[in-house]
Amino acid sequence: MILNVYGIQCYQFTLTNRHQMKKREPKVVNEQAPSLAQALHQNTRIKDVIDECADDLSSVNTVLKQQLADDVNGIGVQSALQTSESVEGKVQDAASQLSSVNQALGEEILERGVLEQRLELIQIQEQAARHASFHDPLTGLPNRVLFNDRLEHGLAQANRHGWTLAIMFVDLNNFKGVNDIYGHAAGDHVLKTVALRLKDTIRSDDTFCRHGGDEFLYLLLEVGDEGNIAAIAEKITHAIELPIESPFPSEAKIPQISASIGIAIFPKDGLTAEALVKSADEAMYKAKKLKINYVFAQ
Repeated sequence: MILNVYGIQCYQFTLTNRHQMKKREPKVVNEQAPSLAQALHQNTRIKDVIDECADDLSSVNTVLKQQLADDVNGIGVQSALQTSESVEGKVQDAASQLSSVNQALGEEILERGVLEQRLELIQIQEQAARHASFHDPLTGLPNRVLFNDRLEHGLAQANRHGWTLAIMFVDLNNFKGVNDIYGHAAGDHVLKTVALRLKDTIRSDDTFCRHGGDEFLYLLLEVGDEGNIAAIAEKITHAIELPIESPFPSEAKIPQISASIGIAIFPKDGLTAEALVKSADEAMYKAKKLKINYVFAQ
């Protein structure tokens, strides 16, 4: 009966392994917020264990059947065989069900990945739409909507803290001639080149916007006296007057572009956004008439 004992011991060992496996299962369930991919991986490992147990039980049952064939009166062996076959069926059924769960998890992971990609695309589109609503499409500079918002905020801060605030109204000279002679593509190239130079010139807290056509507005926060403001205006005109290469290799350099700048200071030249822009606009036309780089509002 050594074979009998061996077969029963094998059967008991397999059940013990299965019992230990069932004790380990809650560790998978109780892990803190596992991802679907982790759950699928862990379920696959559990299925492998169940499959291994099923194979062990099948091997034990084969031994028990052989033993039962050799010993007609082996009632105990026959009972163990019946129990073992029942357990084998349950284990195989559990493995089949777990396989279905794993397939569903795999489909869920795939579906979630598709949804995450769509969500990312929607977020990118929303960011692009938000940027487009507040920026000039040609130059990438803030548009009037964003400029007005920052100006109103700047005025509130200036009123609260007693700061000096300035606005520059910048108009490009000779720009119409570039459009007429070289075409609108060259004109767009000039505007984009000027915008890049202005971005590199202004302070990080200030705002340059494209007002429209060849006109720009510059908001300066917490500026010093008129001498400091004049130095900034000189820096801007110098940057604009630098030579601009033609966008077309066969053509010569674009004629030099210069700027006329009108400057309005808060609170001296206006207490509201509208009043300051108007004062800066009038000063700009005076600078253009006098053919000088900049004029302070009077």
